[in-house]
Amino acid sequence: MSPETPREPDTRAGALRRFRDPDYVPLCDTLAQVREHIDALDVQIVALLAERGRYVKDAARFKRDAFQVSAPQRQQEVFDKVRRLAEQNGAYPEVVDACYRAMVAGFIAREQGDHLEMENIEEQP
Repeated sequence: MSPETPREPDTRAGALRRFRDPDYVPLCDTLAQVREHIDALDVQIVALLAERGRYVKDAARFKRDAFQVSAPQRQQEVFDKVRRLAEQNGAYPEVVDACYRAMVAGFIAREQGDHLEMENIEEQP
């Protein structure tokens, strides 16, 4: 007998496992349905990230230097807020926290580059 080669799950088959939690309500009948919903959410998430990015770019106009771009106090406020939101909405707080930390780091890097490409506005008397 040879060991079975690992393979991807059959996306059209029914569930192979169930949660022990009696209050859990399944959302889909097949893995294909789960993936369709996740794909649809990804479209929305990417659109929201694009919109957030436009605001991040605009924020660079109001900052004097790299420290103001990184805004560590604001970062912490965002991380605390989204962790609370995750808990209120039944999301995995550790996943939301990790996502936001990576996202904010990426946006800060991008905003730092945008900031360097800008010019100062002459102060008016």
